[in-house]
Amino acid sequence: MRVIIVGAGEVGRTIATNLADSHDVVVVELDPELVDELTYSHDVLAIEGDGTDVETLREAGVEDADLLLACTDDDETNIVTCGATKTVADVFTVARVKRRQLLETWRGAQGAFGVDFMVCTDLLAAQAIFRISGLPGAQDVDAFAGGLIRMAEFEVREGSPVADQTVSEADRWESLTFAAIFRDGEVVVPRGESRIEAGDRIVVIGSPGNIRDFAEELAAEEDSENGDVVIVGGSKVGHQTARVFEEHGKHPRLIEQDPDRARELAEELPDTMVLNNDATDREFLEREKIGDADLVVACLDSDEKNLLVSLLAKQLGAERTVTVVAEGSYVDLFETVGVDVAISPREETAEEIVRYTRAGRTEKIAMLEGDRAEVIEIEIGAESFLAGRPIAESIPDLPDGVVVGAISRGGELVTPRGDTVLEVDDHVVIFVDNAVLDRVVDRL
Repeated sequence: MRVIIVGAGEVGRTIATNLADSHDVVVVELDPELVDELTYSHDVLAIEGDGTDVETLREAGVEDADLLLACTDDDETNIVTCGATKTVADVFTVARVKRRQLLETWRGAQGAFGVDFMVCTDLLAAQAIFRISGLPGAQDVDAFAGGLIRMAEFEVREGSPVADQTVSEADRWESLTFAAIFRDGEVVVPRGESRIEAGDRIVVIGSPGNIRDFAEELAAEEDSENGDVVIVGGSKVGHQTARVFEEHGKHPRLIEQDPDRARELAEELPDTMVLNNDATDREFLEREKIGDADLVVACLDSDEKNLLVSLLAKQLGAERTVTVVAEGSYVDLFETVGVDVAISPREETAEEIVRYTRAGRTEKIAMLEGDRAEVIEIEIGAESFLAGRPIAESIPDLPDGVVVGAISRGGELVTPRGDTVLEVDDHVVIFVDNAVLDRVVDRL
């Protein structure tokens, strides 16, 4: 498939990295330094130019392209790029936007602006924050098979009930599969005798109920209800996060320093208590009992301030902190120095867009650990080599690094075992090491 990516920022580069090995990728970027960097570091054709210019699009081969992804940091540029594309080629277009209003306008008249699919960076980040907040101790959470199956990633801390246990000893839930262990930057496919160590990150797949039971045992000291949620910063992500919590019946508090912005947010968020103050003011935080909060979400416009606020909230006693980071490379650093979960809106956007490049091959994907691995959902077709075969017989025909996590069959959850026979029309959720991803997806 020929894919044109307009914009070589963090989102564009992440997508290009993911697709370069399996697709013909062309990247259009105005910054000549980024063009040179891509040329030497990625197996893509990088072109210096303006994606809104029809001649630049023609130079990129838009008339022969299958997919155009407009991923710059400017909403209007991305929409105009898609519209310009439609004037010269019948290409499926995807636009990344930050403003939810544009997404809602597009949804009201799909196909508007020449955009076939639109993703909203701020809304995706807010939804990710809400998913993670509902599961104690989770670093990442996603749903598959219409919500029947859940995937979650947890860090194993010192003193955890599963630390120093084998997978067989830790596997006490009927509908839960230990899919992977991330250890020292490596992916470990767990076997029954594999030992879980403090510091590991483990990926489990199964029923929402069993995932929750596992989470609550792993983080027994945490309150799973998140009754008191504090959002720091009335940025676009902060605003959308408060809205998502409101939409689920929650009543968060939001701290915003700018009085005009605070007044605006108070008018738009009827179920949110908006506090006008500086969130780095320790006396204010103590007075408002931020240390008693179940969850503090840092959504300021500065990564450094978000880190400061998160660490201050933890020092005051807040149970859990989630921090939004603009620079994706900070995710691991922030979590290393004490932030419970760091979320990159750009990485969330890249994940959503990459899903569209897999149309017809996978139903859904979730990227893990900076794209070191993926959890994918596939539907078993009549031609699949998995159909009609027990899992123990078919998995050895795939590369190492593949684990069948769960099966949806006729709306019912089936927990995979070695003798489970996969049937046509089954929806199968699989963990795949990124090193073998393309080979596995092609085979499936």
